[in-house]
Amino acid sequence: MNFYRGDLHIHTVLSPCADLEMTPANIVERAKKSGIEIIGITDHNSTKNALLVKKLAEKVGIYVLTGAEVTTKEEVHCLAFFEFEGQLSQFQQFLDEQITIIPNPDGHFGYQPVVDENDNILELIPNYLPAALKSGIHEVQQKVECLDGLFIPAHVDRPANGLFSQLGFIPRGLKFDAMGISQFSSEKDVRKHHVLGNEITLIRNSDAHNLQQIGEICTSFWMGGMNFSEIKMALNQQKNRFVEVK
Repeated sequence: MNFYRGDLHIHTVLSPCADLEMTPANIVERAKKSGIEIIGITDHNSTKNALLVKKLAEKVGIYVLTGAEVTTKEEVHCLAFFEFEGQLSQFQQFLDEQITIIPNPDGHFGYQPVVDENDNILELIPNYLPAALKSGIHEVQQKVECLDGLFIPAHVDRPANGLFSQLGFIPRGLKFDAMGISQFSSEKDVRKHHVLGNEITLIRNSDAHNLQQIGEICTSFWMGGMNFSEIKMALNQQKNRFVEVK
């Protein structure tokens, strides 16, 4: 087995809460300098900068999970990742159809640019991206599963927008590959407080909104190589693959 450092929760400049310096090129450069080998691109309810990050990262040997941080109807934040561009495109269509339309005139809530590799603005998303979807957490999870993606409730320990803060429990029948925890809680404390057994994989990520945060918090992956299927096996503790939170 090989050891890899992963940070699976990074926002680009497309997220209105992220710094304008969070361009795809800058993210890749910072991840490389930080020794991060696997990154997840998780803009709020949009995948539109993810493929460019992947393209740039491949040139320097970084593996990118392309996806989004989804806000469900219950306002639970969940990470969704996909292996192929076609799956990502189908999920983007789902997001566009399901998001609640809240106008963001003149970047009132923050600018939301789709950019090219030279940081030129290609598009400004007119509606507020972190708005909740019309779909509940089960519907979102089932859509991700239908597209053979990874589904990870994010920062479940946080007092807002986490699975437990919003719902108070793990809904019956909800399938997930792992749960994310924030930098403010230890794995031991989260497992004890929410009575989570070791069969549930926990990962910790930076939730980076500025360049300095990338790689400050990461998860260790023990697996056979850097690809989607290996990451999925590690998250699900299969075939001697696993992850560690330190």
